[in-house]
Amino acid sequence: LELIAAAQREGKTCAFIDAEHALDPVYAKKLGVDIDALLVSQPDTGEQALEICDALARSGAIDVMVVDSVAALTPKAEIEGEMGDSHMGLQARMLSQAMRKLTGNLKQSNCMCIFINQIRMKIGVMFGNPETTTGGNALKFYASVRLDIRRTGAIKEGDEVVGNETRIKVVKNKIAAPFKEANTQIMYR
Repeated sequence: LELIAAAQREGKTCAFIDAEHALDPVYAKKLGVDIDALLVSQPDTGEQALEICDALARSGAIDVMVVDSVAALTPKAEIEGEMGDSHMGLQARMLSQAMRKLTGNLKQSNCMCIFINQIRMKIGVMFGNPETTTGGNALKFYASVRLDIRRTGAIKEGDEVVGNETRIKVVKNKIAAPFKEANTQIMYR
């Protein structure tokens, strides 16, 4: 949201694809987001969210687009299926197909698209990194820049937590030097 606020201050047109249905307009305003100028979509399925992304990219009218989050991009078949049904790889296939279409359209329209993702733990991993991100490998492959953003501590005023100490690590970078790290603070107010 802070990135959207900064882009709006520069006169950029921004869109927020809220797959989690969790956007808090009051908090966004506190961060400097012009809610009235922000295009917000709360799609019901992952396919809808990705179609909206593609349509916005093709329109050429959007400068910055944020998808929150990849983990919430649930395929329609999974939503309509029964609770115990297995849908192995469905989200990964959906994202792979979407990224093939979306990448070229983003490039042509000079639109930046940010996908927010979450870390999951791989079960039974003895060697190597037990962490993984949701959605398969397509996002990892197509991304120009990947950042690993982690909370490293709390910032307190008395007993009240008012922010987080945060480490940002560049995991992948096709446009500048990769593997850089920065420490910063994210304040809640």
